[in-house]
Amino acid sequence: MFSYRHAFHAGNHADVLKHTVLIATLQHLLLKEAALMVLDTHAGAGLYRLDGDYASTSGESADGIARLLAAPGPLAPALQAYVDTVRAFNQGPQTRVYPGSPFIAQRLLRAHDRLKLFELHPSDARALERNVEQLEAGRQVAVLREDGFEGARKLLPPPARRALVLCDPSYEIKSDYGRVQDMLQDALKRFATGAYAIWYPIIPRPEAHDLPRRLKALATKAGKPWLHATLTVKGSKLAPPAAGDSRRPGLPASGMFVVNPPYTLQAALREALPQMAELLAQDRHAGHTLEAGG
Repeated sequence: MFSYRHAFHAGNHADVLKHTVLIATLQHLLLKEAALMVLDTHAGAGLYRLDGDYASTSGESADGIARLLAAPGPLAPALQAYVDTVRAFNQGPQTRVYPGSPFIAQRLLRAHDRLKLFELHPSDARALERNVEQLEAGRQVAVLREDGFEGARKLLPPPARRALVLCDPSYEIKSDYGRVQDMLQDALKRFATGAYAIWYPIIPRPEAHDLPRRLKALATKAGKPWLHATLTVKGSKLAPPAAGDSRRPGLPASGMFVVNPPYTLQAALREALPQMAELLAQDRHAGHTLEAGG
């Protein structure tokens, strides 16, 4: 269960979607003065080197964040906010460092907000602790070597009654799909007004196909609004690799499902998603969807 390392995928198209949604959501939630707690159930290492062995092995950032950085024309505001955030972690023209969700969130949070980071992978947890120490953020940020699904439950509802829960497991274990559903169901009972952002891969697996439908049913039953965005960069049928190319084919698409989304998020993504799909397209199957309900 400890095989997945996000360092191989940092800055890819799934990160572009996930982090664009995360930033747009946080920007709205932070308009209110009251303290906000952010829970990241699968935090990873927090910071990643795009010129390091892991990222350069997969080369996925070249078809993700690198394309946005090189975009010739103006970007949609939500995409520009994402690109500006990534650039803020780098000096000079080269983008060598990619911030994961923990560091994106921490950069946006205020001193009285709180960030709880869960990570079970031994190597990533050690790296996360080292990276967080550099922030000298004191009590604002806590790294917890615990199961994020269970850990989030223990912290809900938060003292200030305002929270964003980001849940993005690797889904390498099929049971993750069911655990995501169970966590959301339990969280809505404990803290019905919290914002919940769930990332998932779109792959030819029944569990992946069923997850957004099940999440919609949970949100609808709880009487809560929801938003569902997907980004596809290529077809799911795998083409044979080019001669001499040892890289894995990579993920074709992913989705973000948000319960209790900011009212501004749908409009922001309506503008950003078409541009995202155009700039990140790897073949003619690229596209996007956006729907909302509740």
